[in-house]
Amino acid sequence: MLDSDLDVALREQQFVLHYQPQLDSTGKVIGAEVLIRWQHPVRGLLGPGEFIDHAEKTGMIIPIGQWVLEQAVRQLRCWKDDPRYADIGLAVNISQKQFRQSNFVADILRLIDEHAIDARRLDLELTETLIVQDIDDLLRKMNALVERGVRFSLDDFGTGFSSLSHLKRLPLNTLKIDRSFVCDLLTDTSSQTIVRTVIALAQSMGMNVIAEGVETDAQQQVLLSNGCMQFQGYLFSKPLPLQAFTAFVERQNG
Repeated sequence: MLDSDLDVALREQQFVLHYQPQLDSTGKVIGAEVLIRWQHPVRGLLGPGEFIDHAEKTGMIIPIGQWVLEQAVRQLRCWKDDPRYADIGLAVNISQKQFRQSNFVADILRLIDEHAIDARRLDLELTETLIVQDIDDLLRKMNALVERGVRFSLDDFGTGFSSLSHLKRLPLNTLKIDRSFVCDLLTDTSSQTIVRTVIALAQSMGMNVIAEGVETDAQQQVLLSNGCMQFQGYLFSKPLPLQAFTAFVERQNG
């Protein structure tokens, strides 16, 4: 039933994107992570936990991921000539199966050219699970996109099995501190050490670092004191529908 419903959802455009703001230390919105939701005709609005794992197992994640990419690029095109949003970047999660497609690079370059966007506004988020497999193919695809300006972030850093030897070879722009470390930041010394280490590592390698899952002022203050200057989380905003997100940007950025 879920297979059938997902097919219908793609055909009938039942998916929608929500945008979770990413802010700098001054409170300015610098970007957003796009997160898929499913406006199911019977079950209502569903989060990705209700269907993404199944889509991964069945391969449906490939057309769903392509749809998300296309919508994100279209939105960047809509903002291109509006000074209020022209500098806003969008981060898109890329699944392992999606990245492994032979036409992955060509499809993204086609979207960039077709919509004439600034590729630097597109940030592709990879996971540690993806980067430990077939590093040569990964590097080839990443370098081809980086040459055009596309940026890459490593999501959930510190929770997987990637090594520093992998990390130093990859053309990454940003490391993301996983929410599990941020959640325990005030009470767990190991989390504190990991967070400090990730921030220092990112800075030493010339990368940005962003903390996700920031929920309290105290967490943000600890992150700031250790040199992390970019954040996302419920302290600032939950993921928002497009209209609410643009209103949030206007409030924060003036």
